[in-house]
Order: sequence, then structure tokens, then C-alpha cells
Amino acid sequence: MLINTNIGTEEEVMNELLKIEGISEAYIVYGVYDIVVKIKAPTTEALKEIISSKIRKISNVRSTLTMIVVEGKEVTKRE
Repeated sequence: MLINTNIGTEEEVMNELLKIEGISEAYIVYGVYDIVVKIKAPTTEALKEIISSKIRKISNVRSTLTMIVVEGKEVTKRE
């Protein structure tokens, strides 16, 4: 998920995100978005709950963009 915050509130939003069960990674980034979050949920319904009832209700979250992974590969150490 990509998150836009109000200017200067990235750290505050990050601290709130880290309290949410299901968030496995979170990074403050430069660019169009302010925070990138990786969420792990057992079901689509659980994912919707995390996004709608928790992340989007955090003070200073202006907007979000959710991307659901359908297939992927993890890169291992390259020689």
C-alpha cells in the first residue's frame, strides 16, 4: 500500500502504522507517496478491515493506493 500523509506527519503516521497487526513492513520514502506499507492478512476480508477500519482512519493519512499481489518471486542472494 502507498500512503500520502499531511506534510511533516510521516513519522507520526509511521508510529501509528507499526501498532497495527498485519503490517509486516513500513518505509518512509521520497517521491509521490510518503510511506510504503506491506500488509499480510489471511483473507481478503481481513485485508479490507485493516485498510478501511485502521489505516485510513489514522489521523494525517490523506490518501492511499492499495496494490494486491497476485503472484511474485522473492529475489535471493545473487553472485
